[in-house]
Amino acid sequence: MNKILQLFREDYVINLLREQVLPLYPEYKEVSQVEIKPYKKMVWTNTYHVVIGYNVGFKNQADEIDHVFIVCSAHSNEERKNVFAVLKYLWQKEFNGEIFDVPRPLFYSPEFNGTFYEGIRGENLMYYIKNKDFSEIENMVLLSAKLFSRLHKLPVNEEANFNPINSRIKTVIPGSEVIIAEMTYRFEGKFYEDFKKVYSKLIEKEEKIFSQPDFKPCLIHGDAHTENLINTGTGRLGLIDFTDFCLGDFARDLGTFMQQLEYKILARHDNDVVYAKKMSKLFLHEYLNERSLTLTSDLNERIRLYYDWTAVRTVVYLFLKHDSDPAKAELLLNKVKQDLAIK
Repeated sequence: MNKILQLFREDYVINLLREQVLPLYPEYKEVSQVEIKPYKKMVWTNTYHVVIGYNVGFKNQADEIDHVFIVCSAHSNEERKNVFAVLKYLWQKEFNGEIFDVPRPLFYSPEFNGTFYEGIRGENLMYYIKNKDFSEIENMVLLSAKLFSRLHKLPVNEEANFNPINSRIKTVIPGSEVIIAEMTYRFEGKFYEDFKKVYSKLIEKEEKIFSQPDFKPCLIHGDAHTENLINTGTGRLGLIDFTDFCLGDFARDLGTFMQQLEYKILARHDNDVVYAKKMSKLFLHEYLNERSLTLTSDLNERIRLYYDWTAVRTVVYLFLKHDSDPAKAELLLNKVKQDLAIK
């Protein structure tokens, strides 16, 4: 039996939380119950990738039950200890509070290669895009700009180098060579030249950025898309998914968020290009104001680089997902090629 399945058993989880988590909540005397909700359950013979939610009932000194939402993110092969380190760092720097919320780190389990943390509740930005809640979309876009601005201003040192392999396009898991090989295998070489040229151009552009004498990396989220930004209350915004946190170019978070924001709006709002661009520009304008930056040609080019890279990641997803959509993927791929001047 795969050992990760123990984390789906109530009796096992209660004992684990009594040992590891209860001491972190001195206001409670017992873990009385756990409701388990799998968000991601990919379990094979010996490997796994899971995200599990636990609605935990803690008994206080008056024998009343209070509920705390705890999450476990675990992977048999990919790093998860870095997630715990990121959360600890953000809490130490008091990133949470004021108007932003991040999960509270609880403990890291070497046994499961999993991080346990107190989760945050609320609907993500994608929820409001789906429901065409224009007022809330705009509010969250503005708050997202403020959030990334604050994140990018955090101190940068070796302590914040949580995931070095994720800092470059070439090596972001699973790596550009693995992606090209998988695409070549799945489609019998049809898109080999396209992907080879696209990744070569993207990697070349990024290498030039990193080699500039005045380039200074900062702490970035690394996967800034609409599902990772949470409405946690009026005037508040939460951030989740810390696997890809690394030192890199802040333009990566901007380009990634802008591409995903536009792409999701176009998909859910009847291809409304005007509105998609309006929200994207609103985000960038607010971000630049928050950091007192000017949109120079250099910065614009860097943002566009990561915009195109994120589009390529979307292309790969559309090609390789279970219910693949090659026609839509090829259309987006051609747009990227055009943007990169690739024939």
